[in-house]
Order: sequence, then C-alpha cells, then structure tokens
Amino acid sequence: MAVDASRASVIGTTASRSFAAWIALRYVSVGRRSQLVSFMSLLTISGLALGIAILITVLSVMNGFDREVRENILGILPHATIKATERQPLENWQTIQQGLDAHPSVLASAPLIEATGVLAVPGYAKGVVVNGIDPEQEARISILDRFMVSGSLAGLSESRFNIVLGVTLAENLGVSVGDKVSLYSLNISINPLAPLPTQRQFTVVGIYRVGTLELDSAMATITLQDAQALYRHRDSFTGLRFRIDDLFAVRQMQLDLLNELPPGFEVQTWTQQFGNIYQNIQFSRTIVGFLLWLLVGVAAFNLVVSLIMIVRDKRGDIAILRTLGASPRTIGRIFMTQGCIVGLIGTVIGVAVGVFFSLTIGDIAAFIEQMLGVKLLSAEVYPVDFLPSQLRLTDIAGVSLGVFLLSLIATLYPAYRASRVHPAEALRFE
Repeated sequence: MAVDASRASVIGTTASRSFAAWIALRYVSVGRRSQLVSFMSLLTISGLALGIAILITVLSVMNGFDREVRENILGILPHATIKATERQPLENWQTIQQGLDAHPSVLASAPLIEATGVLAVPGYAKGVVVNGIDPEQEARISILDRFMVSGSLAGLSESRFNIVLGVTLAENLGVSVGDKVSLYSLNISINPLAPLPTQRQFTVVGIYRVGTLELDSAMATITLQDAQALYRHRDSFTGLRFRIDDLFAVRQMQLDLLNELPPGFEVQTWTQQFGNIYQNIQFSRTIVGFLLWLLVGVAAFNLVVSLIMIVRDKRGDIAILRTLGASPRTIGRIFMTQGCIVGLIGTVIGVAVGVFFSLTIGDIAAFIEQMLGVKLLSAEVYPVDFLPSQLRLTDIAGVSLGVFLLSLIATLYPAYRASRVHPAEALRFE
C-alpha cells in the first residue's frame, strides 16, 4: 500500500507539472482571449532578445580588439627589445644573444638596427623609423609577411638595397612594388665642399597593411646589411628583439634581464608602447559589459512587471483552477514555467541574432563606411582601422546561462503572488 501511495504521489506530481506547463504554453501563445498576455510576452521576449544580441555583439567586438593587439600587432612587433645606450661591439651582442636564446622563456630572438630616416621621392618626403633586420631570423619573431598586400618580405634578400613599406606610406609616396625611393640617414658625410646627408636609392619589393597607423605610415624595413652600410654600424647593430612564451610575463622578464645585462644596455617592452591601449580595451570591455548586463537586467525586470500584470489579468482563471483542485504550488509553477519559457525564447532569439551580427559586424561596418563615406574607426585613435570581431563560445554560454537565471529569479515574486490569490475574492469581481 505504501508503494502504491508513493507511486500515486509521483504520478500526481508529474501530472501537475505537465498541467502547469500546458497552461503556461497557452498563456505564452497568441490567442484572441489573451491579447494582453501575448502582447506582454512578446514585449518581454523582444527586450531580452535585444539585450542579449547587443551584449554578445559588443563582447565579440571587444574580443576582436583584444585579439588584434595580442596576435597581430604584437605578432609584428617584438615582445621586448634589448637596446644599447651607446654603440657596442659585435662580440657583446653575440654574447647577449646566446644567453637570451638559452633562456627557457625566450622563443626566439633577432638582431636589429633601429634608426630614423627620411624617405623621399620627387615632390614629397616623409620621416620614418627604419628597421634593419635579418629576414631569416626575423621570420621567427614576426608575422609581418602575413600582412603583405603586394611583394614579399623575402624580397629583401634577393639583392642589395631593397625596402618594404606600409600601405599608407607607399600611397603617400606614390610608389608601388618595383619603384625607387631615396632613404636619407641622419649621418652627415663630410667632404671638402659641404656636409651632405648619407643616402641610398632603394627598390620597393613589398607593401604591407596591418591597419595600425604607426606601422602602416611611419615604418620602413630594410636588411641588416643595408642598414649597417647606410648608418655606418659596420658589423654591429643597435638592439636584439625577442619573443617570449607569455607576453603578460614580459615585465618580470624585463626586471630579470636588467639584473643580468652589463652596463650600457636597457630593455624596452611592448607594454611601454601598447600597454595603455591594451589596458583601455580591457577596461572598456569590463565597463561596457557591466552596462549591457544592466540593460539585460532591465529586460528581466520587465519580465517581472509583465508577469504581475498577467497574474492580475488571469485572476479569474486562477480562481477557477483553484476551485477545480489546483494547489497553490501548481498555480505558482504555471507562472514560473511561463516566465522560463519567455526567458528561453528570448535567449534563443537573442543568441541567434547576436551570433549573426558578431560574424558579420565587420562587413556591416565596411558597408556603412562605403555608403556614407565616413571612417568609423580612425587609425590615429584606435589600434586598427577596421572593426574586428571574435565570437567565443564561453561568452555565448555565459550570457545564455546568466539571462536564463535572471528570468528564473524574475518569476519568483509573480509566481508567489499568483499562488496567494483567493478564489472567493477573485470570483467576486468577475
């Protein structure tokens, strides 16, 4: 008998839940007799879906900026550079590079001659930062070759006095692959008549586009051998660039190297050049994410209001259900289920729209720029001149779970109000 009673209890609980779910689905669906209920449900679903879509899209854009700084910009620029405060012999640099390559955190290193110069063509001149590199060793620490729009970085080694430029710099100079440009150094050659700047004619063998103003418009790359000849460094160089396995540990690496390096050397890291930009991206992600979660919270509050209005509209139905034997728990479960269904529908729609915009936001921004003739992102202000996006499953899962939990919490008070409706009082005014 005890077993039969327990089985009947389980069957009764299951039937109660199924009954509550059936009633909740009827309340959510559109019907002539429940226009207010359907309208409030639609309004709540729209608010939740809009908030979720915006949240996922903005988080994806923030992820895109974060990726561009970490993987692309810091894939071209070194994580850190050892520089000399005064000219050092080649033997000192070789000793430092050997010790650097033996460090367990260092992935690769490459020599560098960094200097300033002036690129000139008839009618135009531009001051630039000149990087003299060994193309073979540079390929281990830089992904610049992935951003070439014409020519290649390997073209530097094909003959003497070749040069690679950024696309903005090439456009300003009016040159393309195969054209000649004159590169002037700040070294002055003394002759009996007058001091003259040292200069060489270079052939453009590659043009790249990163999307960052500093890299696309103010940097020129030549071979280490050509830089030694132009800037009279003979067999020496001015720095060692290297990459490490964890770019966020570069500050500790800097401190360790400063204690180990002999006098006359210093260490510069990526945080000194792009650290503020990266921190601003992280801070903006936190603030914008918080504000958008508030927007989702407002949509969840709208769910509370709509459910309370639905409870007031359905007081007669609640009273009839109570007189037919429905318990207060069943009544509460009806409105909790309704709120969860509304939250689930809003979450699914919002995630679908958010994923769509996250995957197409770059193309949409480019279309708007083309149609309106405006530049949404300026390389003078932002680290890139396009709208990047990176969709992460963790963001989708976190937003979906968070919104569903908010929806569940939002149903508690309306469900409690519904369960407290007295049949006699409700039917008195029907």
